[in-house]
Amino acid sequence: MKILLACSAGMSTSLLEKALNDYMAANGIKGSAIAKGSESAKGELDKYDVVLLGPQVRFMLPSFKSLAGDVPVDVIPAADYAMAKGENVYNFAKKLTGK
Repeated sequence: MKILLACSAGMSTSLLEKALNDYMAANGIKGSAIAKGSESAKGELDKYDVVLLGPQVRFMLPSFKSLAGDVPVDVIPAADYAMAKGENVYNFAKKLTGK
């Protein structure tokens, strides 16, 4: 599963990006997570299976949903984001995609 993490500038999600990639690698899950700033992310939504927004850009959810087409988009639960809980965020993404 290819996961796009979008935040203000792509920096604050870097810890979560690493935690997600570490979790997937440790569990033999094919896929990857990448963090990007919200503006650069908007042009690439169709390249991913799911788009997760950082809580600080929650207000952009309607805009991302309108641009994403069939790609599921949602806001990362704040506690999982703050603690960079890769497993929880992966399971959240998996639930959104139905995979």
